[in-house]
Amino acid sequence: MIVDDSLTVRAVLSRIIAPEGDMIIVGKTGSAENALAALATAPADVVLLDLEMPGMGGLHALPKILAAHASTQVLVVSSLTEDGAEHTLAALSMGAADTMLKPRSGEFDQHYRTALLQRIRALGRRRRTGAAVMPPDEPPLRARNKRDGPLEVIGIGASTGGIHALCMLLRSLPRYIEAPILVTQHLPETFMQVFAGQLELASGREAVVIDRAMPVESGRIHIAPGDGHLLLRREAGELLADTAAFRAPSGCMPSVDVMFESMAEATEHAALGIVLSGMGRDGLIGAERLIHAGGNIIAQDEASSSVWGMPRAVVQAGLASAVLPPEKIALRIALHAGEAAWR
Repeated sequence: MIVDDSLTVRAVLSRIIAPEGDMIIVGKTGSAENALAALATAPADVVLLDLEMPGMGGLHALPKILAAHASTQVLVVSSLTEDGAEHTLAALSMGAADTMLKPRSGEFDQHYRTALLQRIRALGRRRRTGAAVMPPDEPPLRARNKRDGPLEVIGIGASTGGIHALCMLLRSLPRYIEAPILVTQHLPETFMQVFAGQLELASGREAVVIDRAMPVESGRIHIAPGDGHLLLRREAGELLADTAAFRAPSGCMPSVDVMFESMAEATEHAALGIVLSGMGRDGLIGAERLIHAGGNIIAQDEASSSVWGMPRAVVQAGLASAVLPPEKIALRIALHAGEAAWR
């Protein structure tokens, strides 16, 4: 379903989607109110939602759409995705799966068309495949690495659908967990400061975007910038977070692989990696390195993921010690922080 108050935008998006043999446009409307009414009789796998519309608007309609149709995925396609990062990230934290900038006239090129169709297919795949493929109690799990001593650092990687999952995880994480947290979320650079504010509200912890080498502090969330990778290193016994820009194997900037690999090198067995919802396989190479160094990996389960791509990769490789929804990942982190959880 296409929900946008611009007739031109609805027409252009329709021309992109309509020729695709595996997609059907079940509705096109210019208001959120009409969209909610139409969804009652014509449920959609994916809703392309503009945020800035007369009346209720997309942001206020979003929770109503998600509450009424649990299997519907929302892709925010709005001009506010560039200038209104706060509105866009609010939508993502409420459960919108992904976001794309609405191009100006003449910018609906082949690159945009390919990116849009790729996102729609990834989001629609969840409803077609149904619930989790593997029973939640019997995934192909790797035995947990054994270790002694405290948990030094937690690294969380996410992409499509990851902001909602990350906020849920942080809200459920007990405040007594003092291990520093590193976060790599696939987002544009212009979103990062607003993103940091969101994580502070969700977690009750200070959140900083890394722009230079700085000490990694207990109780703080350290965020990769949108234009660079987050690197962890140890100098004179102190853990430092830094940033660097280079092409990662996944092609992502920032890359979860790079963060996990640096965690493995700096802390070896004293690190815990978390892989949340996202397209692709970013994080798999780094997770392998982290496991070989003696660390541990937890993955988000399919049923709670908007796109079970990144978590699926580590689960199918046998690298995860647990496969859980975000709230239960938070509780498992609490167990990992105690020495009994590593046995």
